[in-house]
Amino acid sequence: MATAKFKETSPYVKPKPIPPVEDYLYNKYVEDLTLKADNQNEPIVKVALFGVGRAGTIHLMSTVSSTRAQLLYIVDDIESNWQKMRKYWRLDDVTFLNSKQSDKVFKDPNVDAVIVASPTFTHEDIIIKALQAKKAVFCEKPVAENRPDTAKCYEIAKKVGKPLFCAFNRRFDPSYSNVRERVRKGEVGHVHTIKTVARDSPLPTIEYLKVSGGIFHDCMVHDIDIITWVIGEYPDKVSVLAEANIPEIKAINDFDTVAATLHFPSGTLGMIDLSRNSSFGYDQRLEAFGPKGMVLADNEQPIHSVCRHYDLQGPTTAPIWYSFASRFLNGYRREFDHFIDVVHGKVESMVKSKEILAVSKIATACEESARTGKIVTLNWMDGELPDNQ
Repeated sequence: MATAKFKETSPYVKPKPIPPVEDYLYNKYVEDLTLKADNQNEPIVKVALFGVGRAGTIHLMSTVSSTRAQLLYIVDDIESNWQKMRKYWRLDDVTFLNSKQSDKVFKDPNVDAVIVASPTFTHEDIIIKALQAKKAVFCEKPVAENRPDTAKCYEIAKKVGKPLFCAFNRRFDPSYSNVRERVRKGEVGHVHTIKTVARDSPLPTIEYLKVSGGIFHDCMVHDIDIITWVIGEYPDKVSVLAEANIPEIKAINDFDTVAATLHFPSGTLGMIDLSRNSSFGYDQRLEAFGPKGMVLADNEQPIHSVCRHYDLQGPTTAPIWYSFASRFLNGYRREFDHFIDVVHGKVESMVKSKEILAVSKIATACEESARTGKIVTLNWMDGELPDNQ
């Protein structure tokens, strides 16, 4: 009876506990359960999707599962997949087109937004046509194959008054965005070092890598974006070493392994550890360190509550997520919802045009450093610097 004195009153007569804001999945469930979402009176955003490959399939999932969007068109050149897609996703009311027929999308006044998930070299043309037709655009990075063409796309978007959203989905990942919030609250003090580890799994196909734009503009841009977004400044110097350990990647003049150091005007050092081929899963980590401590977004595990199995060979832990489609699934969903909010004018885009241009500039400097073996200096005009310093 030693603990009887601690007996409390019934929980039914106490105030209900408030669920933590971090449990975003439960909060979304409550919206669905109580039918109290603040978007009930907004019109459905009608969408055309260009490309149903690696990223396009994720955006297809987001669109068909959303109560805020309706898919009208799929534009994809692999016509042999059309019937299978229609049957699998129950797309009886969706029109399928190949790229030569895509003008129908731009001419249809019912289309509010276009999602661009086709190969990189097609992005600019689709974006310009969509914007000129007064459609909002959600585009997988990169917007275009170089900075001048990217800037041109954003100028057109500004001129026609329609959003051009570039999909840097990791900003919407709950753990990564939490690191930023805590850094901005001063939990670690002045950031001395900020590090990312980004090791791809599975190894992308050579066919994909040939048209990807290379490891710096296809892969490293995510890490550059996260680091600069978290600390709110851009580097003034970069030093990069890179190697192609895989013969097929070497043959296309690309790299599979990169180590980059970024120096920032405030004194912060950024480090990026990048690989195209992780044999143990999709290794993604973000760490910010300062005089007050460290904040770390570590690898996530699908079976995270069963941590270890013990036998004579020792402990075995659960695997980490296998690929980007699973690791960043919640980020993709939150990103899509944010885009719908942008289309409705509820919020400004979290991804600014000058941030996209800055990331491209930094990635280009990193590639130059890797290929020349030199430290590359970056100069920034006042208008290029981030607003959230």
